[in-house]
Amino acid sequence: MLLKFIFRQFPMQKQVSFLQKRGVVLGTRTKNGRRIHIYMFRNLFVEVMYKHDNVMEPAEQVNMLTGLKNLESYLESEFKTSF
Repeated sequence: MLLKFIFRQFPMQKQVSFLQKRGVVLGTRTKNGRRIHIYMFRNLFVEVMYKHDNVMEPAEQVNMLTGLKNLESYLESEFKTSF
């Protein structure tokens, strides 16, 4: 929880830069025709959406979740709403 609080204090581009250097890429998913990249750092899971779906472009949006159970619940609900 403390990690999420501290991480939120960073500007978005610094958050993304940190994840690209120190985080683990878990994969990507598609929502509404856009690619969303999922990163993990310790107990923090972060979804990042980039401009033009290109990781070399600046990030447009960041969504953070703490804990694997929260990630599982979130992805399950996202999956259900896609049908």
